[in-house]
Amino acid sequence: MPDAITDEGVERLRQRIGVAHPHPQPPRYHLPNEDSFRHVAEAYGDDNPLWCDPEYGRGTRWGSPIAPPHLVGGDTLIGEDEVVSLDEATAALLKGDPLRGVHAFYSGSFREWWNPLLPGTRVSRRNALVGVHDKRSDFAGRAVHEWSAEVFAAIGGPVLSGQYLLMIRTEREKATERKKYDQIEIRPYTDDDIAAIDEVYRAERDRRRGGEPRYWEDVEEGDEIGPLVKGPLRVTDMVVWHTGMGMGIYGVKALRLGYDQRQRIPRFFKADDLNIADVQQRVHWDPEWARRAGNPACYDYGRMRETWLIHLCTDWMGDDAWLWKLDCQFRKFNYVGDTHWMGGRVTRKYLAEGDRPAVDLEIWGTNQRGETTVPGHASILLPSRRHGDVRLPEPPGRAATCQETLSALAEQFASGSL
Repeated sequence: MPDAITDEGVERLRQRIGVAHPHPQPPRYHLPNEDSFRHVAEAYGDDNPLWCDPEYGRGTRWGSPIAPPHLVGGDTLIGEDEVVSLDEATAALLKGDPLRGVHAFYSGSFREWWNPLLPGTRVSRRNALVGVHDKRSDFAGRAVHEWSAEVFAAIGGPVLSGQYLLMIRTEREKATERKKYDQIEIRPYTDDDIAAIDEVYRAERDRRRGGEPRYWEDVEEGDEIGPLVKGPLRVTDMVVWHTGMGMGIYGVKALRLGYDQRQRIPRFFKADDLNIADVQQRVHWDPEWARRAGNPACYDYGRMRETWLIHLCTDWMGDDAWLWKLDCQFRKFNYVGDTHWMGGRVTRKYLAEGDRPAVDLEIWGTNQRGETTVPGHASILLPSRRHGDVRLPEPPGRAATCQETLSALAEQFASGSL
């Protein structure tokens, strides 16, 4: 059966666990600089001067503008492959997609950051599959949860960040047969609705903590975070997203380069109503293609809502703090026309690693229908009147290289200590 999940395909995928491999796409930013920082931040609606204004950055504790957390990793944004060639046996093992043609939804992310990315830093990366879980999905019958780990380091050190990435693979044809999302209604907004959203946007800069330290001693468990509004989502927001983020893991190309891509991976293309081949990614900006995929309207990239949660945290914590960990799940779609209200609360206040003042947050994004589509958590290191400035966290196992860090992350995943 074409485009189907098979036992053989799942087993072939599992044989790849732990095998370091080149990333499918080169980095969008080989040498990220101040312009890269600004482009990525503005792509998710953030103009924090810590990443957007070089003069401002030089006056902070970092002595420089730094990259917004999303850029420090971010799948295809940065990182030159450490693994650039494979022996014959490994190349054969990794050839092709064992679940070729099976739809992939970006469904969850668990990230850590250990050091800032400064302008002009060359970055290396290392990636490997760490888990393959065979599941059953309400949306599309059989599904596979495909977990990858990837790490990033400045060439010559230090290690910068790492993440676990969850892709849920589902069978397209079965997905289109299901009617689970048929009852979703995206209603027009009244003038009063838009005015209420605009009022939150108007106050956003005033709520941003910025250069005023948020001291650990001033935070209490139960404190509320936000709100931060994102929406109503437009196709235009998807276009702007791509200007900063590039075309992601699929590496969609234009014109003759698109033709070249179609020769390499023809199954990624389908004909439109004019019999013109286009990429499956078109579901994000073409409502008819989205409906054919079983959705009532175009929908966002999961990574967009992750950046909105990052934005929520960095606005609240201020420029002297450090976003250490953030995880989130994408439980429902975010459709064009939806508005998300990002919020959170402090759930724990403690000393991390013995002497680092920290807080844990529960964070979320809830749409205008009252549905929480993106629940998550964050851990933040804060400056302290008693303990002093933030001390950056240690990578797992005090790893100093991408390979050491990837091994530590794989071990964490295998032990269930995610």
